[in-house]
Amino acid sequence: GLFVVGMAQRLTYRRRCSYRTKSNHVRKSMTPGGKLSLHYVGKKGTNPKCGDCGNDIIGVPALRPREYHGISKRKKTVSRAYGGSRCGGCVRLRIVRAFLIEEQKIVKKVLKSRARRRRRTRLPSERVYCKK
Repeated sequence: GLFVVGMAQRLTYRRRCSYRTKSNHVRKSMTPGGKLSLHYVGKKGTNPKCGDCGNDIIGVPALRPREYHGISKRKKTVSRAYGGSRCGGCVRLRIVRAFLIEEQKIVKKVLKSRARRRRRTRLPSERVYCKK
């Protein structure tokens, strides 16, 4: 088996941009006729990020912005409050924070009413008057 290896085929870009930029990424491909040709590779999509912490939102595919237009709504969101916008951990934090704030308001109201009741029940002799 003696076989001759010829010179490598030279390839040129098929579109107008002649620089190796991110949007001009190509892959060499062999045609059935034995020629080399270039296939343009599209850019990879990135995962949607949580608006609070910036982590990826799990359950939503990583696509290019225009590709989201072609998929159904259930594939773009997660079935939860703030689904597709905030991650699960941040939603949990929001719920706990809101609950604690409400509890704090109730505690404040109870303390205020106790103080008011205590002021009312003082005897006149116990009252302190300011001297002017």
